[in-house]
Amino acid sequence: MEKGNKKYNDSQENKEMKKTTSPVEKEKNITTNDNLSEEKEKMETSEQDTHQKLQQKYDELNEKYIRLFADYDNYRKRTLKEKADIIKSGGEKVLSDIIPLIDDFERAIAALHKSDDRDALLEGIDLIYTKFLNFLRQHGIKEIEAIGQPFDPEKFEAVGTIPAPEESQEGVVIDLVQKGYTLNDKVIRFPKVIVGE
Repeated sequence: MEKGNKKYNDSQENKEMKKTTSPVEKEKNITTNDNLSEEKEKMETSEQDTHQKLQQKYDELNEKYIRLFADYDNYRKRTLKEKADIIKSGGEKVLSDIIPLIDDFERAIAALHKSDDRDALLEGIDLIYTKFLNFLRQHGIKEIEAIGQPFDPEKFEAVGTIPAPEESQEGVVIDLVQKGYTLNDKVIRFPKVIVGE
C-alpha cells in the first residue's frame, strides 16, 4: 500500500512542479529544446559535409592512382619496346660491321684460285686477320691471356695436365688448346688449357 501512495505522491509533486513553473522558465525550456534541435541539425549537416569531403578526397586520390598506374603501364611497355629495338639494332650494327670482312674473305678466296704467289696470299690473309681482330676490339671483345698464368678454375677450363718442366710451373697454365674471350670484361668463352703438375 505504501508503494501505491508513493506513486501517487510522485505524480502529485510532478503536477505541482508543472503548475509552479513560471512562463519564463517554460520559455527557457523551449529555448533549450530549440537549441538542442539546432545543434543536432548542425551536427548532422557537419557529418554530411565531412562525408562529402572525404568522398571527394577519395575520388581524387583514386583518379590519381588510376592515372599513375596507366602512366606506369605505358612506361613499362615503352621500355620493353625500346629494349627490343636496342637488341635488334645492336645485332644489326655488328653484322653491318662484319660485312666488309666477308668481302675481304671472298676476294682472298678468289685470289687463292688464281694466284701461285704464296707470299702475296699469306700477306693478304694476315691483313684480313688483323682487320678482324680490330673489329673484335672495337666491339669490346678481348682475348684472355692464359699461358704462364696461375691456374684459376674461375677463368680457365682445364682439359689436361702434364708434368711441369720446372717446379715454378706447377699449377701454372703451360699450353693453350683453345683461346678464350671476354666481352666487356665478361667471359663469353673460357680458354681450354693444359696445366703443369
